[in-house]
Amino acid sequence: MRGAPLFSRTLIWLLALMTILPFLMAFMTSFKTQMELFQGVFSLPSRLNFANYTTAWQQGHFNVYFINSVLVVFPVVICSIFLGILSGFGFALLKIPGKRLFAALMALGMVLPAEAFIIPLYHELRWMGLTNTRLALILPQIAMSLPFTTLMIATAFQQVPKELIEASVMDGASRRKILWGILVPAIWPTLSTLALLLFIWTWNEFLIPLILVNQEELRTLPIGMMFFQNKNTINIPVLMAGAMIVILPLVAIFLLFQRKFIRGVTEGAVK
Repeated sequence: MRGAPLFSRTLIWLLALMTILPFLMAFMTSFKTQMELFQGVFSLPSRLNFANYTTAWQQGHFNVYFINSVLVVFPVVICSIFLGILSGFGFALLKIPGKRLFAALMALGMVLPAEAFIIPLYHELRWMGLTNTRLALILPQIAMSLPFTTLMIATAFQQVPKELIEASVMDGASRRKILWGILVPAIWPTLSTLALLLFIWTWNEFLIPLILVNQEELRTLPIGMMFFQNKNTINIPVLMAGAMIVILPLVAIFLLFQRKFIRGVTEGAVK
């Protein structure tokens, strides 16, 4: 029986090592020179060579791609959570005709891949004159995020003690006061977890920016990384530096909100 916990821990550490090893290899390679790369993949760089990051940032136009990703991610996260709070409040606490049907349609929207509707979406946005604009990147991703956001927030609202809501109603609180003054603070761990998930999903979105935008000044980091990779198949350290520019903001955001993320997953909205 004593060997079982040891085996489980060993297995977990091996899986963690297999997961993080490719990232560590890419991270070390991003600081190497071409000569150091030929010495071995697992060899350590002699010094922290930030010239690779400078080259990738300037020659790969990652400064433009980074700004575009930020200008897309934050509106998507903020608008998705705001609209999800409103729709989640309606699904959780209001009597809406056909609510179950709408919930089923939203659940269908969660499992429908973007490849299934990207062509009609392209023609619709082209007809509206929105292709090759940032709105073409923001609006579809808000719509794609709303089903998950609405159902997650509605579930969190339903877990808030009903006595708290009933006491607020008896005190004469309006729906706006109940929503923004009581319910939203009560599910704050869920909202922070949701914001982190939306940030990661939007930052990594590839298909929508690839199809709906073909101007370089509007490309986001994943698309810019693809074109940068096609141009730099020989200089591997600079290529890895570009990959780290795409990945490191996600790692930093996750480490910064790690405790809130875990608390949101484990505790939900119950207080």
